[in-house]
Amino acid sequence: MNFVIQVIEPKGILDGTKTVEFQYQIDQNIESGAHIILVDFQNVTFMDSSGLGALVKALKTVNAADVKLFLCSLNDQIKMLFELTSMDLYFSICANREEFEKQLPKL
Repeated sequence: MNFVIQVIEPKGILDGTKTVEFQYQIDQNIESGAHIILVDFQNVTFMDSSGLGALVKALKTVNAADVKLFLCSLNDQIKMLFELTSMDLYFSICANREEFEKQLPKL
């Protein structure tokens, strides 16, 4: 089966000013028929609690739509935020895109 994979690449600071746009991108990808959404954090320099809240909301949205959500390329600050809040237990996190692509045959 061919999966439809969509990639979202936020840039800069993922905070309250960007959460509406981020949620819109998630909704658009689901509506366009995505089976898997990858959020690549390679160009994100900082994320605050509202950015984390947007990710939690996105996770609920994709789970309700039976879509898989993956995150990759988290910097140390974002990794620490996930670990301190134990959110790393709820998200599928890959070190980078290569690791994500290695997991695809298993899905």
